[in-house]
Amino acid sequence: MTTQQQLSTVDKPRVTVMGAGYAGLLAALRLAPHARVTLVDPADHFTERVRLHERAAARTDITHPLAGLLRDTGIRHLTHRATALDPAARTVTTDDGQVLLYDRLVYALGSRTNTPAPSPTAPAPAPLGRLYTAESAGALCRRMRGGRGSVAVVGGGLTGIEMAAELAETYPDWSVRLLSAGPVAAGHPTRSRTHIHKALSDLGVRVEEGTAVPGPEAVDADAVVWSASMVPNTGLAAAAGLVLDPATGRIAVDAGLRSVSHPEIYAAGDAAAAHSAAAGALRMGCATALPTGSRAASSIISGIRGDQPGPLKFTYVVQCVSLGRRDGVIQFVRGDDSPRSRSLTGRPAARFKEQIVRSTIRTLRLARRAPGLIPAFPGMS
Repeated sequence: MTTQQQLSTVDKPRVTVMGAGYAGLLAALRLAPHARVTLVDPADHFTERVRLHERAAARTDITHPLAGLLRDTGIRHLTHRATALDPAARTVTTDDGQVLLYDRLVYALGSRTNTPAPSPTAPAPAPLGRLYTAESAGALCRRMRGGRGSVAVVGGGLTGIEMAAELAETYPDWSVRLLSAGPVAAGHPTRSRTHIHKALSDLGVRVEEGTAVPGPEAVDADAVVWSASMVPNTGLAAAAGLVLDPATGRIAVDAGLRSVSHPEIYAAGDAAAAHSAAAGALRMGCATALPTGSRAASSIISGIRGDQPGPLKFTYVVQCVSLGRRDGVIQFVRGDDSPRSRSLTGRPAARFKEQIVRSTIRTLRLARRAPGLIPAFPGMS
């Protein structure tokens, strides 16, 4: 290594990435050639969150060792949880007491299922161990493999639909209900919604629309899977004084994903109130996490080079929902996520969805080997 190369390595800015989900991991991989990157996440593996319903059905291993995904990148991975963020000092504190200095930071702590607090007027608390979420899919799998009974999935969005279908297909000895305050798959046109209803019925799922559920204690079932809503993990950001979007609780960012109150901090994934000119405000999900992770990295790289960061350029193409392993719906959408008339259903849709899901881990593996190629992909500005 030449002296010039040694100096350039030493002079690289310090970037701390909080969170090793879709957005954080892709941002870290793209930044690795340009910065001294520290990735903070307590897990030693990456979890394909879009496959958590498959974990509940014991279908496949949905985790990948981070050691392999980070190999030869120079990224330092700390298997600890971030407990404090101090923008004034530009430090992150971890649960083992380490204080990490950064020049720039990527906040990518994602989101979690928003489970309601027990109602004070409930006649009795929910039985211990009866409530599950996508995050506790492994425990749900063990519960359902251990016998038979009734399970109620609360939430008629795509996450709840996928969970109900997967459970019904895998555990025929269990009775499965899907409870929704409004129409199931409300954002889909009639043709797609009709197919979803028929597929769920064929699997034995009893759909109950117009059923508002105040909390799990109100559901008569042996197991309750809460899939009603998501909440961003922005507690550390709020405590640090970052401005949050009042409507969503996500970090308010500009077009380049910089915090509007602390421009040395970038937010990506579900924690960011990201938006693009074509799509408007972005919804939570893998479809937006990877592009925002890439955009946050591109903005930081532009800043390192002394250039002005460009805006996020993102448009929606499809919404995908699996209905067990042999059926699904691919709903084509406009750039702003509104539905088109065209859709794909049945086995072709299931295969299409599987390839989309597989493409996420392929993208991360490519980013390890050739991070400079990622911006050439559609949506990965």
